[in-house]
Amino acid sequence: MVHLRSRRRLALAVPVVLSLTASLGLLPAAVSAAAPAPTAARAADGPALAYVVNTRTDHHTIESARQAITHNGGTVVASYDRIGVIVAHSANPDFGTRMRAIRGVQSAGATRTAPLSAAGTTDEGAVQVLSKAEAAKIAGAAAPGEEPLEADQWDLRAIGADKAADIDPGSRSVTVGVIDTGVDDTHPDIAPNFSASQSANCVSGKADTTYGAWRPVDADHYHGTHVAGEIAAARNGIGVAGVAPGVKVASITVAQPDATSLFYPESVVCAFVFAADHGIEITNNSYYVDPWLYNCMDDPDQRAIVDAVNRAQMYAQRKGTLNVASAGNSNDDLDANALTDASSPDDSTAAHRTVDPHECFDVPTQLPGVVTVSAVGVKGAKSYYSSYGQGVVDVAGPGGDKYQIPDTPSKNGRILSTLPNDQYGFLQGTSMASPHVAAVAALLKSAHPHAAPARLRALLKAQADNPGCPSAPYDGDGDGVVDATCVGGARVNGFYGFGIVDALRAVR
Repeated sequence: MVHLRSRRRLALAVPVVLSLTASLGLLPAAVSAAAPAPTAARAADGPALAYVVNTRTDHHTIESARQAITHNGGTVVASYDRIGVIVAHSANPDFGTRMRAIRGVQSAGATRTAPLSAAGTTDEGAVQVLSKAEAAKIAGAAAPGEEPLEADQWDLRAIGADKAADIDPGSRSVTVGVIDTGVDDTHPDIAPNFSASQSANCVSGKADTTYGAWRPVDADHYHGTHVAGEIAAARNGIGVAGVAPGVKVASITVAQPDATSLFYPESVVCAFVFAADHGIEITNNSYYVDPWLYNCMDDPDQRAIVDAVNRAQMYAQRKGTLNVASAGNSNDDLDANALTDASSPDDSTAAHRTVDPHECFDVPTQLPGVVTVSAVGVKGAKSYYSSYGQGVVDVAGPGGDKYQIPDTPSKNGRILSTLPNDQYGFLQGTSMASPHVAAVAALLKSAHPHAAPARLRALLKAQADNPGCPSAPYDGDGDGVVDATCVGGARVNGFYGFGIVDALRAVR
């Protein structure tokens, strides 16, 4: 089963950004004056693990770190000198400790708890593949000028994307990079808008641009194809339509090619840097970085993960890329004082732990400048699974909700989109909400081609429509138990941030 998880992101809450900035080593870090004498003979004492080594960005420090990696029983896999992140492998059980003692190394740690030889995303529940009979039924309800399956795309109508397409479907000069499980670019709804020159496979931590390397390894890695269709499925008389059917999509594959489909930090670092260096204007991030649901800054390994991914996504922002991410499917209040994490690490044996979401971060969603997206259903109410949080969520988008039933041919409250092998299917999750927002951001970028990421974030918030906190206690699954509490007012609140995005407003 593909491991599709919840997504969350850090809104621009100043106290969080400031504490995160200090703890990430974006301020000068204290390092020891000299490294201890290495013992390279210990290199094979433990299982081989992947590491990130984060250094100052001057040439001398980076070169010294590379030499120290080799001297301490490691090998360099990739070196991103402009951000001071080196990806390494080592079987030396003391590798992380020794590298943290090297002058100029600001953080270093293992990116996984399972060996390299051992064995994601944020949809909620299994995919429901559309049968031929169901497709025929939906197609029979299509109105003139609609795509064959558009009658079941309540999400397009909910944010005015159907009407927006008549005004401005988006510019071919704007590309949304889908950082995910891979995209099936041969799908007839995706092929017209796919950008192969901006696509790659980053699973190893180093970009592979071999033709087709960006594709999913099998049909079980469907997540990225579904996301891509939500963003930019062409209005070509086939299947479904995307929110921004005139823009391009690229695939940057980061999921492990096995049943776990885990998204390790070194893969995501590679993806952000690749997106930035290949002119991608917007990235969609419907996943959390494995193996930790929340990365706590008092743990050296988890701190290094946050540091490395943050350096990469900040580099992308500086190069003009807006990063959009899902808030997660745990129904967690990301502004709470404490949360329970029972799923980490998800690459070995998970254990219950209590975390402070102001000091333990869901990556990349809680990183500075990333647009955090919560999910809503057809009624415009927060989806029962969606994480939330005052000062954390920026905006909301349609993610689907099986308890909110639409008046469509299928009566399915989930999101219908593309799947590998020319198929279509329903998914729900903040994974589905994030691409709706990324697509609206692409429409805004099309209308404002010179807008920097900060300006696009402001435009997203300005055009959103906020329903305000619910007047009655929130019971998302209808079982009579209050499931979440919305904090805030009609303009900004924890459920919807600044509101639900509006594609029609974006193009007017």
